[in-house]
Amino acid sequence: MTFFLERGLVVAWDDLDLEKITELISRKTVSGDRQMFVQVYLKKGALLPRHHHESEQLTYVLEGMLKLRVDEEEIVVCDGQVVRIPSRVSHQAEALTDTFAFDLFSPLLRDRPHDES
Repeated sequence: MTFFLERGLVVAWDDLDLEKITELISRKTVSGDRQMFVQVYLKKGALLPRHHHESEQLTYVLEGMLKLRVDEEEIVVCDGQVVRIPSRVSHQAEALTDTFAFDLFSPLLRDRPHDES
């Protein structure tokens, strides 16, 4: 469930519901009119299948390690690193360890990502 932030409204992450996506992936989501900010928890082995979307995505890994395939390039992103995924570029992710990250999507991710698997 996405929590919509109205102008000037403040919310604590701890007050948001944790949405279970799969047994290995869960998240908390906050959005405004043009952006979406997602707190993501991935257990080791979690796989986000290859997909793309209209939104540009920034992913900041606070703890853990992700193996990403962005277009045809494979990269590993770990603690304290940020990766940019341009709009409409195919990508997938695998959690190499338990991982805690933040994703920022702009413009607002309104549609379900386009699965390419």
